[in-house]
Amino acid sequence: MENHQLIDLLNQMTLEEKIAQLLQLTAHFHEGTESEGQITGPMEEMGISEQMVTASGSVLGLSGAQAIIDVQKAYMSKNRLGIPLLFMADVVHGFKTIFPIPLAIGSSWEPELAEKSAEISARESAVSGLHVTFAPMVDLVRDPRWGRVMETTGEDPYLNSLFSRAFVRGYQGNLQEDTERLAACVKHFAAYGAPEGGRDYNTVDMSERNLREYYLPAYKAALDEGCEMVMTSFNTVDGIPATGNEKLMRGILRDEWGFDGVLISDWASIREMIAHGAAEDDCEAAYRAIRAGVDIEMMTPCYVQNLPELLQSGRVDKTLIDEAVLRILRLKNKLGLFENPLRGADPERERELVFCKEHRKVSYELATKSCVLLKNNGVLPLQHESNVALIGPFAQSDDILGWWSCEGVKEDAVKLGTALEERLQSGKLRVANGCDIHSITQEQLEEALEAAQTADIIVLALGEDSSMSGEGGSRTDIRLPEAQLELVKHLQKLGKPIAAVIFNGRPLDLQGVFNEADAVLEAWFPGSEGGAAVADILVGRVNPSAKLTMSFPQSVGQVPVYYNRFNTGRPLDPLKTEERYVSKYIDSPNEPLLPFGYGLSYTTFEYSDLTLSSLEMTPNQPLTVSVKVLNTGTRAGVETVQLYIRDVSGEVVRPLRELKGYKKLKLAPGEHGIATFTLTEEQLRYHHSDLGFTSDPGTFHVFVGSNSRDTLEQKFKLASSQLA
Repeated sequence: MENHQLIDLLNQMTLEEKIAQLLQLTAHFHEGTESEGQITGPMEEMGISEQMVTASGSVLGLSGAQAIIDVQKAYMSKNRLGIPLLFMADVVHGFKTIFPIPLAIGSSWEPELAEKSAEISARESAVSGLHVTFAPMVDLVRDPRWGRVMETTGEDPYLNSLFSRAFVRGYQGNLQEDTERLAACVKHFAAYGAPEGGRDYNTVDMSERNLREYYLPAYKAALDEGCEMVMTSFNTVDGIPATGNEKLMRGILRDEWGFDGVLISDWASIREMIAHGAAEDDCEAAYRAIRAGVDIEMMTPCYVQNLPELLQSGRVDKTLIDEAVLRILRLKNKLGLFENPLRGADPERERELVFCKEHRKVSYELATKSCVLLKNNGVLPLQHESNVALIGPFAQSDDILGWWSCEGVKEDAVKLGTALEERLQSGKLRVANGCDIHSITQEQLEEALEAAQTADIIVLALGEDSSMSGEGGSRTDIRLPEAQLELVKHLQKLGKPIAAVIFNGRPLDLQGVFNEADAVLEAWFPGSEGGAAVADILVGRVNPSAKLTMSFPQSVGQVPVYYNRFNTGRPLDPLKTEERYVSKYIDSPNEPLLPFGYGLSYTTFEYSDLTLSSLEMTPNQPLTVSVKVLNTGTRAGVETVQLYIRDVSGEVVRPLRELKGYKKLKLAPGEHGIATFTLTEEQLRYHHSDLGFTSDPGTFHVFVGSNSRDTLEQKFKLASSQLA
């Protein structure tokens, strides 16, 4: 349809039809589903009529080509103007082929591979009937107590922005021409990743400068890439719930950034303004949300029940509703739904494409590039002739997909024990659970000790079950469960080498395992092919190359701990740790256990010859930064060379280090490579106290190295006389 045709269609709609377009319901309200005939109760509970359902604009959570075909056909047979439904779902890190959790994908430092995973997710979803995914989730996070850290790519705004763009490209592609792509919905706008105490849905309170400097860039990157939708967050922003925050949604998102796509509430977040204390009742909640520019209300009836009255009273102008409806119609039109309401839904193509071998290969590759080697005292990779005891609750667990695994089936996941047995000599592997996630019995312990007695090396498969992270999965104690730490203690007494593999959805406090083990491999929740990927790393078929995108704390008492922090007026001198009146803990180091950007390989790399093309930069004269990297080990490996800067003195205090770029070098043993970066004045800009985005003249430090801590250093000056 042309735009004028959409406007004509809008003008033909009754007020009830328009407002119903703003309502999103779960599938069981609609005819054509298995719940048909059981929808009267939920309708009465929500206070909506059958007519509202018949005219509602979108469906949440239904998938499967035939199921969506049935619902769409039933809906279209009753819809007066032939306006099709939109079908949406949380396709976060895979549809049926499950990829590693996004935090793990971030650890790959490979946006191109992330884009491929999103494309596969889109193709599987689209042939199964979906039109929109509630992804990517790009909330910046600094607190591992928050369960939803597993959905993000980490604590750095630059890296998060790269992945944000990549995911949008992968999901959407050429949306208008390729029916096997999805419209992306970036979430959660805004600052959802900074709740007080790491407690989900909790208060977020920060300055606008901090919001703009760290938390907004990844959302803006998604929109710059053409993301079609935005989802509001549950939290407050400057004391106002985001879903009713007019300054945030209209002021920044629509007016300043020019976003004219669809804005959807998160589940019931319009009505939740009442619990927040920002609305007295559903009517006021609807008023605030429509004023803020929220187009679709997810699973509460505030709009359908109250917008007619708000219009009649003059509190809400008709143009607000017409704008919202037109945005929804435009998205449906862009997806081609008016011409083909079934779009990509195709049961035959679904059987051919979903969870196919080619897709699983990409899941495997991404898993191998997402597992981070945190420690290795020479016990990995496993020797071909070694007798191995694989012990722990994840030895043969299929709970490795992680939260938000959409249509993923745990039973389809490749288990570590099964994969490792295929890769070791016959009879060389013994497997024992040792304990459950949260409990240990004497019988389990005896079985584990027996398996370990004849082993040359013990591989411990430990971690969180998937419900211990994800939405609603906030924790105050982020250590491994006590039963697993007890298992480690008993096995350590045997005096045998131990390699620990950790399956989890967040950075953990690794007390009780990091020092006790000779090697530690962070596997995260690695997805459908996770067992095969981890096994290939353990036996050395794959050389690990991933790097952390969230710092790992010494203990939960340090949280939040992140690399791009400010200095204090009384910084701790590492050579004077006994000094009291400085910014420090008296019972813990200030530094994290493992810093942002950290990750080991089965080979080693040596950095040297950090050089700058000039000791002075101007707006028109960028610097070239180069460093030599030598593979000093005995096998080929990939090193992610990271560039950081520090602005020594700014109008606003600047972080001790900020990531500005990285390069991957693949080097054979004895081979060296040169990593070269271009650093521009634009990369030195930041938000000042007046929110202006400029740079300051003066001294800057350049750091290049293997992580945010272990670097070489040089200095340069940004000239003042030539600044614009």
